[in-house]
Amino acid sequence: MDISIVIVNWNTCDLLRDCLRSVFDGLRGLKAEVLVVDNASGDASVGMVQAEFPQVTLIESEQNLGFAGGNNLALRHAVGRYVMLLNTDTLVHGTVLPKSVEWMDNNPEIAVMGPRVLNTDGTVQPSCSAFPSLKYLTLQAFGLTRIGKLDSYRMTGWDRSTERQVDVISGAAMVVRREAMEQIGLLDEAFFFYGEETDWCLRFAQAGWGVTYVPLPAVTHFGGGAVAKLNHRRDVMMTEGVTRLHRKHGGILAGMACFAVLTFHNTSRAVFWTALGLVRPRRAGNRALHFLSVVRDLPRAWPRLRPASTNRAAQ
Repeated sequence: MDISIVIVNWNTCDLLRDCLRSVFDGLRGLKAEVLVVDNASGDASVGMVQAEFPQVTLIESEQNLGFAGGNNLALRHAVGRYVMLLNTDTLVHGTVLPKSVEWMDNNPEIAVMGPRVLNTDGTVQPSCSAFPSLKYLTLQAFGLTRIGKLDSYRMTGWDRSTERQVDVISGAAMVVRREAMEQIGLLDEAFFFYGEETDWCLRFAQAGWGVTYVPLPAVTHFGGGAVAKLNHRRDVMMTEGVTRLHRKHGGILAGMACFAVLTFHNTSRAVFWTALGLVRPRRAGNRALHFLSVVRDLPRAWPRLRPASTNRAAQ
């Protein structure tokens, strides 16, 4: 089996349908399996997959396990030499799937590869990044990453037309070598929404594997998807994920410093948009409410310790 394509779904029936159609159109002779994990959706996703894509291996979870937990359900069953994690709000284009397998075959030292990802208007999406260090988070908190030369985190000064070793590949479209996955294990399920692919890429790199962006065309990523339903909780969960990342890899002091920087980031935005809302309520009111809600819920964002899960890949 060349590749196992893993898609985790939560209430995105129509997006999932379009994604699956593009995947099967894009296989181009590959020996592949497609696994869909439904994270306890309340819409028609399960019935749609059963009726329209009987060739898909459908795994139904009784609860929403998040990105890491949902993917791990499928990864334990996957048998391909490579695994591709793919968001439901994506479309696969052209020969990107066979070209990805070919590139991984020719680069056996690489564990994780990310192809070119496009926005809906055809512009290139920053689908890879540096590790979100305290330096980069602080620059972002003070708004300095708006200056392109200072935005080394998102690498906005690079047009992504060349191959490059990077720290992180986005889980929206990520190809992973099975051999490397069996060595370092599956995604860490302590991460529910954000930080899991960053943690995974870091663990691959620490084990001596390469993480590379390759401008293979292309995957369109609409953005939003299930995340759009989270409202301000998205930023709260992102705060928890990034803080957990620093706490795991840097210790309690690094976690506390990260949490402080992100608290400042969200609080300063709440103050700014609230003040602007007094003058221009139509323009700023919704943004003020958003950040005020984030700040209200920040105490929930400190990552609590969770029982260790079995994240080893199936042997």
